[in-house]
Amino acid sequence: MSSDLLPPAQPAFILRGHAAQIHALHFTAGNVRLLTADADGWIVSWDLSYKRPVGVWKAHSTAILGLGSWGSDRIISHGRDNKLLVWQLGITDEKDLDKTPPVDAASVARKQPWLLYALTVNALNFCSFAMCRDGMPPISAQKTIKDNRIPDPILIAVPNTIDSGGIDIYHLPSQTRAAQIHSERSVTTGMVMALSILADSHLVQVAASYESGHTMVFVQNDPAASFQKLYSARSHKQPILSMSISPSKDHYVTSAADAVIAMHPLPAGQSIWNTELKPLKVVQTGHYGQQGLKYRSDGRVFATAGWDSSIRVYSSKTMKELAVLKWHKVGCYATSFANINPPAVHQQPVLSKENENSITPSEENSALSTIQQRRDDKARSTHWLAAGAKDGKVSLWDIY
Repeated sequence: MSSDLLPPAQPAFILRGHAAQIHALHFTAGNVRLLTADADGWIVSWDLSYKRPVGVWKAHSTAILGLGSWGSDRIISHGRDNKLLVWQLGITDEKDLDKTPPVDAASVARKQPWLLYALTVNALNFCSFAMCRDGMPPISAQKTIKDNRIPDPILIAVPNTIDSGGIDIYHLPSQTRAAQIHSERSVTTGMVMALSILADSHLVQVAASYESGHTMVFVQNDPAASFQKLYSARSHKQPILSMSISPSKDHYVTSAADAVIAMHPLPAGQSIWNTELKPLKVVQTGHYGQQGLKYRSDGRVFATAGWDSSIRVYSSKTMKELAVLKWHKVGCYATSFANINPPAVHQQPVLSKENENSITPSEENSALSTIQQRRDDKARSTHWLAAGAKDGKVSLWDIY
């Protein structure tokens, strides 16, 4: 009977480059790059075609809480040094960066990418920033000028600088505070622990999760109006550690220090005054301390990183556990999915056997380019799941 059991899943690759625990992961450049950030403030950009570092720099003086990307060549990092930084880092910018991972030479000074913006924000909550494209029209009194060199404006949500239960929303590239959500007075929530934000042409929604186990959704339907609370629930008895909005944008999932995973509604604007909203599903998993919750871009699955060193993959439809991925021997803190976006088909010339002994330099360059293109296409199309742990290593899994 035991001979019919499948062996435990194994990671496809292990990325070894950090000396400190991994706190954040983020795929960029159409899945060809993976950004990894650690508790010492280092960021490493990995070329997933070759599984090697192509850019290494000390971004923050202390631990990094989160990573993101803005357009095709801008990286956002949020550190416990109370800084949110925007870096210029396209693939063409990598040639000037050091390639030596921090585990080999952490004390060596490195050149940083070009720093575009720096915001002073709250980092005492251990809560990473959330971001989205700003789809709301500008206030009529303001005039905007379109600059094609700048990506679409974005909104950044972070815990309030003074009120640990409040939320600040900043606008980039203007670097102004666009709105503020005050802490809830009717219930004791404690600190903000996790944030998500969505915006379209008529509505901004902010989902916030708290130290008390509460989660709430706030809505703003006019740029000049205040945010209003439209949903509140307490599905967790311990602090919420992470949350993720479904790609369908109609619900989100929370995980906490307790063993519960809960699914919550994210109503559309027309139903914002529905006061009877309740959690959609609450599941007792039996596994305490799941964090780093992330949805895959197709919305079919989500993953968590566990204090018990296991990565768990769940069905978004049934909330049932689909897989337990175990390689790390210590606690895991972060996960990230590659985007599910099949690459375009590239027609490349293939050298015949009759011509392989008469290759010109241009043909040789073309052959190398073809190999590189095939490697990049493989990296883009793989359904990667990355997991980072306390051991400073990142495991790459190819699943589903």
